[in-house]
Amino acid sequence: MTSKVELKRELGMLEITLSGVGIILGAGIYALIGKAAGLAGNAVWLSFALSALVAVFTGLSYAELSSMLPKASAEYEYTRSAFGNRLAFIIGWLIILSGIIGASTVALGFGGYFNSLFGVPPVASGFVLIIALSFLLFYGIKESAWFAIVATLIETAGLILIIFIGLPYLGKADYFEMPHGLAGVFQASALVFFAYTGFESIVKLSEETKAPEKTIPRGLLLAILISIILYVLGGITIEQIEGTSGAPFADLALIALGSKAFTLLSVIALFATANTVLMMLLGSSRVIYGMADSSTLPGILARVHPSRRTPWVAILIAMVLSALFIFAGDIAFVANITNFTLFVTFFVINAAVILLRYKEPKMKRPFRVPVNIGKFTVLPLFGILFCVFMLFQLELTVLLIGVALVILGWLFSFVDMKKA
Repeated sequence: MTSKVELKRELGMLEITLSGVGIILGAGIYALIGKAAGLAGNAVWLSFALSALVAVFTGLSYAELSSMLPKASAEYEYTRSAFGNRLAFIIGWLIILSGIIGASTVALGFGGYFNSLFGVPPVASGFVLIIALSFLLFYGIKESAWFAIVATLIETAGLILIIFIGLPYLGKADYFEMPHGLAGVFQASALVFFAYTGFESIVKLSEETKAPEKTIPRGLLLAILISIILYVLGGITIEQIEGTSGAPFADLALIALGSKAFTLLSVIALFATANTVLMMLLGSSRVIYGMADSSTLPGILARVHPSRRTPWVAILIAMVLSALFIFAGDIAFVANITNFTLFVTFFVINAAVILLRYKEPKMKRPFRVPVNIGKFTVLPLFGILFCVFMLFQLELTVLLIGVALVILGWLFSFVDMKKA
């Protein structure tokens, strides 16, 4: 009998932190900030600050749970420990969808910048990007991580450049100007929360990380902190962008510094958005692998390539589904569907931390969420409340599609995957 091929542990603190920063920064600041500015006006920075609250509270919950259960299937394992198999399947289903639909969303953002440079339709270039990055994921985790590190350094430099461009304009705008009032700021906040998605993907690298019980929580929280600082500063500089822009930061560079800066920022944005697509495909493929490895999904999805040591079947499935969703075409609409799946998931993750404090009080927790009243941990409760608030900022069509996806996951949970 041949021994099971396991994932390769190669990632350390540097790779985890920079991979986290890379996926977070590329997701929304380069792809969606133009749409958000159209809703919130000059107060778009405030939308980023409000969204940060969900990221911080939920990020702390992820840090505690990842230190307890360092598994590639992440949210599925956390939810199963707290609430049982049925809800765990639904959450695993939603996380897979969020990664797949999120990859499609950011690939459309990539297409917007690619179109501004070369005139290629966004859907076509986004489709090719998904295929190419899936092959990189198949080739190896180390190679994928180093691509992510290089792209992270490039996109962070680009965001710092944008902040630098905006420095001469500081104080010349009304940063509380809200063309659609607080409602617009709240709607923009729900949209740009997509910009923070990615921190949850860090925990899916647990089975490929050295000393994951300590490395994952620290890298996760550090990545969130760095991203919040850069986002709020970036949001303050963005008031010149029209909400319809397909390449928002490049357009700001064009206004301030001319055509050469436009080209430079467009190229940087290509790296940023490609990096996020890579990490989202990685995250969704690892959850598929983890759930199949525990017999919750068909066992064929847990197959690991014998020489590359990557879950090649799961990667293939994530690639095909992401390539299909890209044909939706509307980046803001697709992003908000992703946000729905994440708000529901984060509600459950925060609740899991609270419940496991009572259900498994003696379980080892290398990281613990601070601020407690006896066994009750307070900050995850705030995470729950903010998730509910954000859900009510989404449009009705998005909510209906989101509910349909939850019901579909619930129906699939009754299928006996061991026989599939």
